[in-house]
Amino acid sequence: MARVELSTPGPDDEADFIAAMRASTSVHRPWLFPPMTSEAYRAYLRRLAGERKYGFLARRTGDGALVGWLNVSDIVRGALQGANVSYGGVAAHRSQGYMSEALELVLHEAFVTLDLHRLEANIQPANTGSLALVRRAGFRLEGFSPGYLKIDGDWRDHERWALRKETWVDRRR
Repeated sequence: MARVELSTPGPDDEADFIAAMRASTSVHRPWLFPPMTSEAYRAYLRRLAGERKYGFLARRTGDGALVGWLNVSDIVRGALQGANVSYGGVAAHRSQGYMSEALELVLHEAFVTLDLHRLEANIQPANTGSLALVRRAGFRLEGFSPGYLKIDGDWRDHERWALRKETWVDRRR
């Protein structure tokens, strides 16, 4: 039985999401800065309104507790059929395997429902938890990108990890 289920973030999730992100600041910094105000959360929902970004909330099936959030974004169709995946867990539920399960569900959404061919995860080299998560999911290191993303006012280096649909399918057999 699945311990995690996905849902699409909506207005009714705002208070729960913001509370969980505020309580998780110690594990998110300096890697990521999720929405932590009503205004920022609503802006996040507006960014999900197009066809190039999908957001997911991961909740525990037993009690509905928010365990993390995941995005498939910057979707490029045509010859690439690729996108980026990003995520953040909730501190109260870390090291329990919930994000691994949630990422597997998002990979199914990306490769089956959205019919993408490739996903990339760009991760700061010292973010060992995030690196371990993508390794467990079968992502492979493809490169290093100096000054790749501006986070909290600084251009940060990232490792580029990727997973192709056929590799994901083979791992599931």
